Amino acid sequence: MAIELKSPKEIETMRLPNAIVVEAHRVVRKLIRPGISTADIDRAVREVIGKTPGATPAFLGYHGFPAATCVSIDEEVVHGIPDPRRVLRAGMLVSVDIGVKFAGFIGDAAVTYPVGKIDSAGAALLKATRESLYKAIAVARIGGRLSDIGAAVENHVVPRGFSVVRDYVGHGVGRRMHEEPQVPNYGPAGLGPVLKAGMTLAIEPMVNEGMAGTRVLDDGWTVVTADGRRSAHFEHSIAITDDGPVILSAGLPDDVV
Repeated sequence: MAIELKSPKEIETMRLPNAIVVEAHRVVRKLIRPGISTADIDRAVREVIGKTPGATPAFLGYHGFPAATCVSIDEEVVHGIPDPRRVLRAGMLVSVDIGVKFAGFIGDAAVTYPVGKIDSAGAALLKATRESLYKAIAVARIGGRLSDIGAAVENHVVPRGFSVVRDYVGHGVGRRMHEEPQVPNYGPAGLGPVLKAGMTLAIEPMVNEGMAGTRVLDDGWTVVTADGRRSAHFEHSIAITDDGPVILSAGLPDDVV
């Protein structure tokens, strides 16, 4: 399937669902603390989305996913299902991935938040993963190659002792949640499609403390690290333009460490 290029007007429209995503994340950041459940997070996100007429949770019902928000704790990489029995404790890392459909387009962004005080190793994981996202965005420029994005992630986190998840990748985003191309977070630079103005991408490093391998739990959704060590996940929706990369989900509360 071909990569769909968006017009400047369409890119501007994509800011609208992303603004709702950002607002939901701001509410989540204030909410996260020991004692709340992952279902509380999902409920708060639904309330934010519901304030905008016509906006809907992009994840709810997507391939059967049962919630509006993916909430993944510690060794859970992505796609964690909110549950009232999953209560946050101090020291946890909790990844919150939010998608919104509005004005015909999808907004998508994720942040991994610390719960209370976390250890230095967890803080280092969050810092490296967040930094790798912005390094990847910086190279998403006209004339580059798709693999430049993944190379920027891998080249930042691996020297710091972390590994990059290979089983799950970023993706094109627009009228649909997952469009072409897939956007790996690894690999040598200089390969793949040439980056062009109008490409809209969800860049989302998933970085593990230990091995890169993953497995899926019996619920059919929750992805965990194969070795049980922690993972972090940060994501922005971006557009490649004549003026460089534009972060459509700008304003995320991702300065978490």
